[in-house]
Amino acid sequence: MMHAELQLDNQICFRLYTAARLITQAYTPILNELGITYPQYLVLMVLWEQDSQPVNDIAHRLQLETNTVTPLLQRMEKLGIVVRKRGKEDKRQQIVSLTKKGRDMEEEAYKLIPAGMGETLKACPLQMDDYTLLASELDSIIETLKK
Repeated sequence: MMHAELQLDNQICFRLYTAARLITQAYTPILNELGITYPQYLVLMVLWEQDSQPVNDIAHRLQLETNTVTPLLQRMEKLGIVVRKRGKEDKRQQIVSLTKKGRDMEEEAYKLIPAGMGETLKACPLQMDDYTLLASELDSIIETLKK
C-alpha cells in the first residue's frame, strides 16, 4: 500500500470503534443478568437521571435519531420497564416514564455494573486519572465533531 494514511492501523476511528465495541461487549454478561441490552441501559440511565421525558429529548441526549430510539422504547415497554403516553399539551409528543420495575432496576444495576466493569477494567493498565483524562479528551472530540 502506498498511502500510510489509509492503513487500518493508522486510523483513530478504528481504534475508537474497536474500544467502544469491546467495552459494550464487556457490559453484555452483566446486562444479561438484568435482562436488558446496552442501548436499553443507556435509555434507562437517561430516565434515572430525569424521569418522564419526551422521546425527542431522550434521542437528543443519546445523540440518536428518534426513529432509532422508538423501536428500542417499544421493546422496553414490552419488558415492562417503561411506559409511553401522549403529552398533555402536545398530543403528538410521546412522554416516556419508568415503571416501578424500571425504577427498581437502578438499584440492581448499581449492585452489578460498577463491580463487574471494575473487574473488567482492572486488566487495563490505566489508572482512574487516566480514565478521567480520556473522558475529557473524548468529550472534546465529540463537541468539535458535532459542530
